[in-house]
Amino acid sequence: MTSVYVKEQGAMVRKRGERLVVSKQGETIEEFPMNQVSQVVLMGNVQITTQTMVALVQRQVDVAFLSSYGKFRLRLEADTSGHVDLRQQQLRQKDTGAIALPVARSIVDAKINNQRVVLQRQARRLAEGGRSGGAVFPRDQGLFDRSLQGMLQMQRQAQQADSLDSLRGYEGKAAAFYFEAIRSLLDRAWGFAKRDYYPAPDPFNALLSFVYSLLLKDVRAAVQLVGLDVYIGFFHVPDPGRPSLALDLMEEWRPLVADALCLELINRGSLLPDRFVQTNNPRRPVELGEEGVSRVLEAYGSRLGSRIYHALAGPGGETTLQQAIVLQARLMARVVKGQAPTYEGIRAK
Repeated sequence: MTSVYVKEQGAMVRKRGERLVVSKQGETIEEFPMNQVSQVVLMGNVQITTQTMVALVQRQVDVAFLSSYGKFRLRLEADTSGHVDLRQQQLRQKDTGAIALPVARSIVDAKINNQRVVLQRQARRLAEGGRSGGAVFPRDQGLFDRSLQGMLQMQRQAQQADSLDSLRGYEGKAAAFYFEAIRSLLDRAWGFAKRDYYPAPDPFNALLSFVYSLLLKDVRAAVQLVGLDVYIGFFHVPDPGRPSLALDLMEEWRPLVADALCLELINRGSLLPDRFVQTNNPRRPVELGEEGVSRVLEAYGSRLGSRIYHALAGPGGETTLQQAIVLQARLMARVVKGQAPTYEGIRAK
């Protein structure tokens, strides 16, 4: 199955027979068999015909609209009235608070575990690759080791957290340690000092924000696919317009999908900081540029198609990473309905 990203500004997407056709000024750019399309993502100034939207929704193909720089705008969704009972139970669980803390603890525990695994993997790969341009990474081994130890301490405290507020505090401290360690894995040319995203001030922050937007789009689609309300979460504080449950479920995937992908693209030399676009726009001072977007989208699609083990995947337990995201959303739905005793986050080894 194929995820179709349409980023050519001024393009038109339409259905022609049993094929999805992307054209511009009457000339065909790309076309795909409809029965092989699992997702269509329209970025920026891209048009789509009403007939095509209806056909895609009827086939349960995810259709999402993003800005040209990756910010989520909207997603087409079929009628979800068949999930009324599940959403009522989700509201009741939110009101009673019975499952919120155990679910949130599991999510944070998995996230910090996965962050530590990503750091250790990346440091090992850099060490095996030897010197890079005369530099050795981590640039500060002492800082890197202290960050890993600090994260482990925060993980242990998060496992014992007795309130959501304290849990959020441990998660935030672990994140600060994590990005300190990431800084020591990057060349200074990336200008990365800390995680900062409103707006992203440097190329690495801009890259992270773009990939996080892609990931949120897919986690959000998984949540809606299983019938849960994307706005009713258990860890993230509710706020108008905030897809709290999608953000909850996204946490454990951030390191494994987004962070690891960004670091690998950098370590392979696929992305260079001087190729990013300095816009002079205070709202978005740094952007990937057309070439960077293309490379990230290709790598992101490959990552989602990679195979991993998941206990709910059936015989053999192997599935794609994209389907594993859906399976985690299904597990959350089972917990909400009382069909599973607890939520277990994805934990890399």
